[in-house]
Amino acid sequence: MTGTLVLAGTPIGDVADAPPRLSKELAEADVIAAEDTRRLRRLTQALGVMPGGRVVSYFEGNESARTPELVEALRGGSRVLLVTDAGMPSVSDPGYRLVAAAVEHDIKVTAVPGPSAVLTALALSGLPVDRFCFEGFLPRKAGERLSRLRENADERRTLVYFEAPHRLDDTLAAMAEVFGADRRAAVCRELTKTYEEVKRGPLADLAAWAAEGVRGEITVVVEGAPESGPEELDAEELVRRVRIREDAGERRKEAIAAVAAEAGLPKRVVFDAVVAAKRSAG
Repeated sequence: MTGTLVLAGTPIGDVADAPPRLSKELAEADVIAAEDTRRLRRLTQALGVMPGGRVVSYFEGNESARTPELVEALRGGSRVLLVTDAGMPSVSDPGYRLVAAAVEHDIKVTAVPGPSAVLTALALSGLPVDRFCFEGFLPRKAGERLSRLRENADERRTLVYFEAPHRLDDTLAAMAEVFGADRRAAVCRELTKTYEEVKRGPLADLAAWAAEGVRGEITVVVEGAPESGPEELDAEELVRRVRIREDAGERRKEAIAAVAAEAGLPKRVVFDAVVAAKRSAG
């Protein structure tokens, strides 16, 4: 009989948040695949549990090479426990490749639910939570980051991103440029830790705040695009949307047609707004 792959959530800050089943799985697993074996050691010491099985590293650098080895262990009947540094495995952390491989070999995959920075930040943000999408980390290069944000510009669901503290000010400034300076957002820092902080406000204000320097692990939650009707979109907004699409590589004719369709307006109205803006700029 084949074994079982167990994805286990680990605390994102406060070790007291560890799910009760985690200690049992750590003690009984045949193999523990950990993103950082040193952090695993600190976690087991804090929980007062002794790992019962073999401990191996499983991180971005060796994920592809180690996956076949773990699949073989699973096919041989082992119970393999996968843990990352914080939160749920495979959510912006190692795990997806192993889960996909296990599913391909008809191996049972289960989970020990645990803390999640995504859901915690979303709940604390004060923004709509009925529909949301998780975008993970944005590209590090400015141009690629802008392109990704432009893809999200008209997304009506609440958006959740991870970001490094040293890039936060640039990212918030780019968001203010693409989404609009007044779009509401929340920056969630050091969740469940001693210096937890949730900073809420318009993107422009948050960008100015972050320019002074921010530390810690960051999750950014951004309000979705408003459901605007034709009467709510003035000429300036129509032109802004056309430019976003042009910057993303669309031809002007196609961009105008797409914006007109989104706004429920005749193409001539959007075209005239673009021409008028060009004349006033000249």
